[in-house]
Amino acid sequence: MTTSSFGRILEVLTRHRVDFVVVGGVAAVLHGAPVTTFDLDTLIRVEDRNADRLLDALHELDARFRGHSPTLRPTKRDVLAGGHLLLLSDAGPLDILGFIGMNSRYEDLRQEVVRLTIEDREVEVLGLDELIRQKKALGRAKDEAAVRLLEEVARRLRPSR
Repeated sequence: MTTSSFGRILEVLTRHRVDFVVVGGVAAVLHGAPVTTFDLDTLIRVEDRNADRLLDALHELDARFRGHSPTLRPTKRDVLAGGHLLLLSDAGPLDILGFIGMNSRYEDLRQEVVRLTIEDREVEVLGLDELIRQKKALGRAKDEAAVRLLEEVARRLRPSR
């Protein structure tokens, strides 16, 4: 399940009709992996109308850049640049990602998304197999333990033969 702060962020993004997919640690948790995460990672569709909807949602969440002046907020130009926006909102840390892994964008991963019901709303989450592939592709030490946990979850979810 999600924390109430992550639930609030998901509610606001969903209500504003932002095109996004939950990735990273929260996606792992939603698939049943016993991992700890401190921020919500979202992969967004980088395009003009979605950027407008996202900025409206970020305004409602009082989102600003982490580690900077408390008044520095993301702009449409920041969103359309398609990079990573590491934000702090009134509901907790939120990472807005234009790509994940080895440059996989929202459009590249549409076939790898599952819809899960979280706190009475449908949310798109990166599928378990693709989450494992993305973490493996990065090859970072911090992802290795998560990959092992995710692979165990995947084994438990697959039907026995």
